[in-house]
Amino acid sequence: MNASYAAHLENGELKGVFTQNGFKLPLNLKPGEPAKANRHQTPQPPYPYETEEVTFSNDKAGATLAGTLTIPADAKCVLLMVTGSGAQNRDEEVFEHKPFAVIADTRAGIATLRYDDRATGKSVGGMDANVTTKDFADDALAGIEWLRHSGRFKKVGILGHSEGSSIAFMLGAQKKVDFIVSLAGPAVKGDSILLAQNKLLGGDAAKDLTIEKLREMPQIKQSPWIQWFIDYDPQSDIAKIKCPVMALNGSKDCQVVASQSVPALRRTLPKNKQNLIKQYDGLNHLFQHCQTGLPTEYGTIEETFSEEVIRDIITWVKQLK
Repeated sequence: MNASYAAHLENGELKGVFTQNGFKLPLNLKPGEPAKANRHQTPQPPYPYETEEVTFSNDKAGATLAGTLTIPADAKCVLLMVTGSGAQNRDEEVFEHKPFAVIADTRAGIATLRYDDRATGKSVGGMDANVTTKDFADDALAGIEWLRHSGRFKKVGILGHSEGSSIAFMLGAQKKVDFIVSLAGPAVKGDSILLAQNKLLGGDAAKDLTIEKLREMPQIKQSPWIQWFIDYDPQSDIAKIKCPVMALNGSKDCQVVASQSVPALRRTLPKNKQNLIKQYDGLNHLFQHCQTGLPTEYGTIEETFSEEVIRDIITWVKQLK
């Protein structure tokens, strides 16, 4: 996870700092009783559509990916769903929220395939210390090819969240997909993304941080994943995309800052009358309505994923020619 936590015990409470991928966040822990989270959007059976448990393989990496194919009646197109950074299951589950399960439950004639990241959940193999986003893109490509070979769908698209959007842009540049839905997609170089994260989340400790100082951090230099991430500039891939793109960002996203990525995407993405770039007021990185946008808020919010955004995705996908 490229994460660490250091704290001291004071009056029965751990007071410390959580560090991950180069940014720091205050985190104090004290004993408490676990509360049952209200996640009212999580789909419950019986479902008014077919679901199939499937596997597909990235033979080059020795990885077998396990996922859920959701097929509403009369589905003519399908979305491969690709999670954000870190090892995540097919629902992109965090704090008992299951955003990918919620999005897949569209009941609107759009099929989806969501899968566990390699070496996570029911997916096996392919994980080592040197794996980067480029390797995860190969997993997604294996899923796209599996869907095409199935012969069940007229169009095969990709929906990526955060790092998953970077993967969507890569595959779009390679002309591997028919359309792209990008959720909180980074559109500038990784070191600039990470610096903006630190500035928003690091408080006074990050006030004087620069890209040069960030690159010298031990936790940055020791992680092949982060090294690849900070060096990757998605602009060259975005400039090659010819298929329709729907790119969505939240105004209060503290992890992929909309004011940084949205203008870059507008400048670089080739013109296409079917493209839609939209920023939503008051939504965070997970597309929840929020107060601050800080990651510490994610688990306290009952909403898993904005219904407005889901409706917009459905409308846009269904109007594609």
